[in-house]
Amino acid sequence: MPESDTTSKWKQAKMSNGSPSVVCVNPREANLKRKVREHLQALGFTKSDGGLLQAPGHGKDTIRSLHQHQRDERQLANSQFISRKGKKLFQFFASGKEVNPEKISPVLERISSNTVHGDLFRLAALSWSVPVSNGFGRRLRYLVWDESNGKLIGLIAIGDPVFNLAVRDQYIGWDTHDRSARLVNLMDAYVLGALPPYNALLGGKLVASLLRSRDLYDDFSNVYGRSTGVISNEEKNARLLAITTSSSMGRSSIYNRLKLDGTQYLESIGYTGGWGHFHIPDWLFYELRTYLRDIDHTYADQHGFGQGPNWRLRTTKAALSALGFKDDMMKHGIQREVFICQLANNASKILKTGKGQPDISSLLSAKDIASLALDRWVIPRSKRRPEYRHWDSRDLINLYGNQAVNLHAQLVNTGATRKAV
Repeated sequence: MPESDTTSKWKQAKMSNGSPSVVCVNPREANLKRKVREHLQALGFTKSDGGLLQAPGHGKDTIRSLHQHQRDERQLANSQFISRKGKKLFQFFASGKEVNPEKISPVLERISSNTVHGDLFRLAALSWSVPVSNGFGRRLRYLVWDESNGKLIGLIAIGDPVFNLAVRDQYIGWDTHDRSARLVNLMDAYVLGALPPYNALLGGKLVASLLRSRDLYDDFSNVYGRSTGVISNEEKNARLLAITTSSSMGRSSIYNRLKLDGTQYLESIGYTGGWGHFHIPDWLFYELRTYLRDIDHTYADQHGFGQGPNWRLRTTKAALSALGFKDDMMKHGIQREVFICQLANNASKILKTGKGQPDISSLLSAKDIASLALDRWVIPRSKRRPEYRHWDSRDLINLYGNQAVNLHAQLVNTGATRKAV
């Protein structure tokens, strides 16, 4: 690895024969390695007897704690946005007393960036305990509204899937060639869930069920059905055959047993291997990337579309390897349960063979799916667990970290949380 005279430090050592040997130590590399170790130790990671990175636990509280630094960092980066937009947008979050389960009327709205509802999606996603991805490549984003009161039920966002996902490829039966040819017909739900107080009413199950709707199938067809591949430059006759998603908290009680009127809406297909980069925060990634750029490594600036959503993982791995860390430093050990939603009855067969026309005869509209979900989960839950009524929309402010005090002051002074839409 090249080093400059100004960044090298020389120490004297003894060889086995007693003669002096000059050992070159790069202070910058040593300092960067120290920062990596100290950060991982601060998160609670240790080394196993075999020298592997070992998480402090796998429970939900531990997972939230491990993501706390990343979440704080994300909210800090969005602090001006939260301060500027929060006062106006908090009127769209419900209090429990504003929700009548018998009258909930879910409506799916596709949104765009740089709009009021695009800002609402961004603000709502920033409240979640595990930071969500911004997506990659092809993207469709939705707000799920309660038409009965004009409040926000939840969020859906689907985008291009990761190229390498072993449990998905094994489930479908893909080899490398099959995956390259037909991954275009699959998307990943990178944001999927309900907001308070609807989450307490199993609104997460309702929102997840909407993945298998005619609305998403038609939107995808209209937007991406005939497009040119960025990597292949070939025209794609894409069809939304399936959507994958994963649980950030290990095994998911929300996504499991997701069946309506005899139709399976999500199916568990296994777990990830526990690889990723959430434990490497933005500030540390920036230093690792700068280091790669200084040693002329190709991954430092190879992040345009076409390099894939795994670019950050590959870049971090390359930097850690160049510093002398083992490749398994990126294996944090927090596994996610992976699910697949098949929109076509014959999705698996077409994805595997590339032959046949999608059978979407069982696809329902979002409105019809929501009606089934309300009867199956939401209304019965409201009768068993009426404490959702005690939720105050102002309590959501506490989920915005250092911005909470400022938001409380703004909203209490204006009474914004009590305003009707």
